[in-house]
Amino acid sequence: MEEKLYDSHFKPSSSRYSWTRLTDKVKSITQRAGDSSTYHKILIGVATLLFLSLFTQVPFLPHFRTASPKVVIILAANEGGGVLKWKGPQDWSIERSSIANKKNYAKQHGYALTIKDMTVKKRYSHEWRESWEKVDLMKQTMRQFPEAEWFWWLDLHTFIMEPGLSLEDHFLNDLDNATYRTLDHFNPLALPEDLPYVDYTKQIDLIVTQDCGGFNLGSFLMRRSSWSEMLLDAWWDPALYEQMHMEWEHKEQDALETLYSTSPWVRERTAFLPLRKINAFPPGACSDNADDPQYFYRHHDFVINMAGCEYGRDCWGEMEHYKSLSKRLTRPWWHFW
Repeated sequence: MEEKLYDSHFKPSSSRYSWTRLTDKVKSITQRAGDSSTYHKILIGVATLLFLSLFTQVPFLPHFRTASPKVVIILAANEGGGVLKWKGPQDWSIERSSIANKKNYAKQHGYALTIKDMTVKKRYSHEWRESWEKVDLMKQTMRQFPEAEWFWWLDLHTFIMEPGLSLEDHFLNDLDNATYRTLDHFNPLALPEDLPYVDYTKQIDLIVTQDCGGFNLGSFLMRRSSWSEMLLDAWWDPALYEQMHMEWEHKEQDALETLYSTSPWVRERTAFLPLRKINAFPPGACSDNADDPQYFYRHHDFVINMAGCEYGRDCWGEMEHYKSLSKRLTRPWWHFW
């Protein structure tokens, strides 16, 4: 049966393949035929297909995978929040492109992908928690994948531009050098630069970026830990929400910034990546800082985030542009089609 594009989640295959098993199988078939030359021809053919499968984008043979993914990608299919929003052809096209992009990336690197379709989540349709779904869905996903280590949230209007680059190679295997821990490096909201009793040698469990408006939650990562569970509980705390939600224009973002600004235990396990590392902007975003190169996409940046495109920009046009650009930039030199 043809695989559905809108499957709610994808897990890498737990099947294991070995070169010895493949060659033994081929040998047994050809020996029964009594033709050693056929054996060598088939063996060469299998080796060729295996090479093409591992080093090109065409999976002629299944890639080697582990049963339990280290990373889970979380994608909300209705980024804008609300319930049963009417979508036109361009909206559906954006959604299909974004989902296919993350699904292909997850398969290529052995990650899991879970798609949270917000069009049926009526619990977020009223004033009490609309636009707060990221915190709740992060908690749900950690329960859904109990053995995964990292959880990467991506908004719908994002596109992975360098699909061949794994998160481990990009920064996860060298977090201390890839991230910065204090706000003296970059502090667009002028938050308190330091708090007493903060131990910056603690393990990094939350990775975010900052843009011209503060923390950016369009693309961020959280590690499974007891600290993360405590942070999610505090972040979702109804008492905190009731006291401050009228002052928080950006909902979850403002709540996290408040926790970071006032709680040493939150600050000491939070680290920042430069925006373009996982969250580069297209022209038109952060328009007041159009001359600042740290915000805006350059060729071979990892992820483009078309943040705010629904407010006066062309979301579909931007998605199609960057989808085409990614295909052109990452096409192997030997591909002529």
